[in-house]
Amino acid sequence: MPHQHDRGLAFDLATMSRRRMLAALGGAGLAVAGGGLLRTTSAEAAAACLQEVESETAGPYPADGSNGPDVRTESGIVRSDLRPSFGASNTVAAGVPLQFSLIVQDPACAPLAGAAVYAWHCDREGRYSLYSPGVTNENYLRGIQVGDDTGTVTFTSIYPACYTGRWPHIHFEVYSSLADVTSGAGPIRKTSQIALPEDVSDTVYAEADGYEQSETNMSSVSLATDMVFRDDLAAREMAVVTGDVSSGYVATLTITVDPAGEETGRPPRF
Repeated sequence: MPHQHDRGLAFDLATMSRRRMLAALGGAGLAVAGGGLLRTTSAEAAAACLQEVESETAGPYPADGSNGPDVRTESGIVRSDLRPSFGASNTVAAGVPLQFSLIVQDPACAPLAGAAVYAWHCDREGRYSLYSPGVTNENYLRGIQVGDDTGTVTFTSIYPACYTGRWPHIHFEVYSSLADVTSGAGPIRKTSQIALPEDVSDTVYAEADGYEQSETNMSSVSLATDMVFRDDLAAREMAVVTGDVSSGYVATLTITVDPAGEETGRPPRF
C-alpha cells in the first residue's frame, strides 16, 4: 500500500466513513488521547454523513435492462430471501448463509425511508444468474427491498464467491421508490458495491464446502489491486460482519446517498 502522509483530522473526516471513523477511535467511539477519553462529536458524525458512498460499476451482469435482461420488472423480484430462483425455476443457491443489510441515509444523516434497493451477487461458484453458463435459466441471488422507517433494507442470501480478479462483493442500486425500480424507468440514485472483510472471507473459503476455488482466488487479490475498491480501499463500502461458518453471517453497511442525485453514466463494466 502506498505511504500517505498525515493530513490531519479534517482530511480524515472527509474521507472516512462513520464506521471507519469509529474504528479509528477505538471501535465504540472512544480512544485514549493524552491519558483521557476522546469521544466523537455530533459535528464529526455529521461530517461523516456528508460523504456519499462511491458510485461504482454495475458490472457486466446487472440484469437491470442496461446489459441484457431486466429482472427488476418481473413478478417475484420484490423479496427478502434471494436464495431461490422464482418463476419457472425453484433452484436454491447453496452456500454459507449471509444476511446483509444496507442502512440508507441522506447527507443530513436522515434515513431515506421508502427508498428501494435492488441487490445482486454471484453464487458459491462465482456465477451470476441469467448470464453465466449453467445458470442462464436461473434468477437467484437477485432481489428488491424497500427501506423501513430507519432506511434499512435486509436480504437473506449466501456468502458470495471470490472470483478471479475481484474482491468479494455485493452489487446494489438505490432508487427513490419501489415504483421507480419495478417500472424499469428509474432513475437510479446510486450504483455501488458492498465489500466483505478479508478475515471473514478467508474463513468461509477455507472451511465451507464449495468455496475451494474462492480460497485460491482470494490469495491472489487485495483491496489495493481490486479494480473497483483500490481507489480508497473500500473506505465507505466495507461491511461490518459478524457470525461464523456453521450458523451463518450478518453484514451491515450504512451508506449516504443524495436523494436528488442521478446516475447519468456508468463506469466501464467489469
